[in-house]
Amino acid sequence: MSHDESAYGLWGLVVINSLVFIIFAFSFFKPKSARDWRSFGAFSAFLVALFTEMYGFPLTIYLLSGWLGSRYPGIDFLTHDAGHLLETLFGWQAFPHFGPFHVASFVLLIGGFWLLSAAWPVLYAAQQAGALATTGPYARVRHPQYVGFVLIMAGFLLQWPTLITAAMFPVLVFMYYRLARAEEVEAVARFGDEYRRYVREVPAFLPRFRTRLPATKS
Repeated sequence: MSHDESAYGLWGLVVINSLVFIIFAFSFFKPKSARDWRSFGAFSAFLVALFTEMYGFPLTIYLLSGWLGSRYPGIDFLTHDAGHLLETLFGWQAFPHFGPFHVASFVLLIGGFWLLSAAWPVLYAAQQAGALATTGPYARVRHPQYVGFVLIMAGFLLQWPTLITAAMFPVLVFMYYRLARAEEVEAVARFGDEYRRYVREVPAFLPRFRTRLPATKS
């Protein structure tokens, strides 16, 4: 059985796609502190691992080739369309870009990048004023930028699941959780009761759409 020889080994596309998405995220996140760079670096590593398997070397498909070949005979998993494993395994291999997992991935990606873009100007303005960020996305969740990163990674994972990114995902989610908690300790030390009221009113990661913000000092 022949397959599309050009589906992989496209290292130029690995580099281009990695740079495009990393720079795009950087333009919204704008890391400054060492903590910011750690979180952004981990996110960038996830993207590089993803696009390496998407266009470079399909490690996951090779490792699972025996199981995939016996379970789904007749499907050439070395074609690019079949690399959308969730779509293929659930019977959408003929139209993977219109399958439910692919559509859901775009919803998550758009939501994640929107959160990054909406959160940054609010945070920047608050930092410049020496105040607590409580408007925009910060009125719904305390850590919208970390939520944005998680949504983007989840979106890519639905679109092109690999063993490496699937293993990285829970590790990165836990890392963002720890970073968020460390930031909250610093915020309590800086803003005191104002931040404690904010914590009582606004959830950390999952929004409550009836949130009421505490009054802040002008």
